[in-house]
Amino acid sequence: MGRRRGDDRVVEQVDTGQAELVPDPDRPGSWTLLLDGAPQSHVDLTDPTHLEFEYVRRLAAAIDLVAPAGAPLRVLHLGGGALTLPRYVSATRPGSTQRVSELDGALVELVRRALPWRTDPRLRVRVADARATLAASREASYDVVVADVFAGARTPAHLTSAEYVAEVARVLHPGGWYLANVADGPPLRHVRAQVATVRSVLPRACLIGDAAVLRGRRYGNLVLVAGRVEPPVPELTRRAAGDWFPGRVLAGEELDRFASGAPVVRDADATDSTPPPPGIFSVRR
Repeated sequence: MGRRRGDDRVVEQVDTGQAELVPDPDRPGSWTLLLDGAPQSHVDLTDPTHLEFEYVRRLAAAIDLVAPAGAPLRVLHLGGGALTLPRYVSATRPGSTQRVSELDGALVELVRRALPWRTDPRLRVRVADARATLAASREASYDVVVADVFAGARTPAHLTSAEYVAEVARVLHPGGWYLANVADGPPLRHVRAQVATVRSVLPRACLIGDAAVLRGRRYGNLVLVAGRVEPPVPELTRRAAGDWFPGRVLAGEELDRFASGAPVVRDADATDSTPPPPGIFSVRR
């Protein structure tokens, strides 16, 4: 049973840990979802186009640019959290068909109850493992697959391999896109291997992130965009440079050098992603 504290925070035990919903003091109607102290999502219930986390803005920028503005898309979200991106797509691309795969059923119910999303018959949330959802999906059934899956602030090993990416590629339309949130820190072994692994299946790619993270100076989130055709690098570069927290885009020869020598990960040797440094997460309380 969840409990509400005096400052309106909601604390509840879910399947994967302790969930907290923390009100944003600067934006009425906005909340941050944390799992075991790690921020997972931020949602503005009055304005689903407001995106607080910079990596989410980068994912959204890619979604904005892969098809004409407003055109509906078929999107599979691996990892649900508080449904920040599904809400954004519903608002910016009405008529889009979206499926959300979230392993934590208790979290889904908490979000449904405490942070309800606008009714949209084309948006469906399924309690399931991400890879099982891919296996059950039809070939070429999605225009975009978004991966934002973390357990204990780490991406599970079975969602890091070439076999997993092959399943993503199978369900993507030939001109479709894979967008992944990849978290890593110095010396960036995990993200370099992820770039090599994804490009072994979906060869046209770019990587978006804060310059300090890309240079291996600190831990952070990077967004990998990959497909079978060239991503819109100039437009993504402009969007990243104009963000509240400007970022960089690696593509072409720069991305080749970044991933040079990194191994392609297979199911047999896959491991969870790099854990964050102790004490890195904080939220105003």
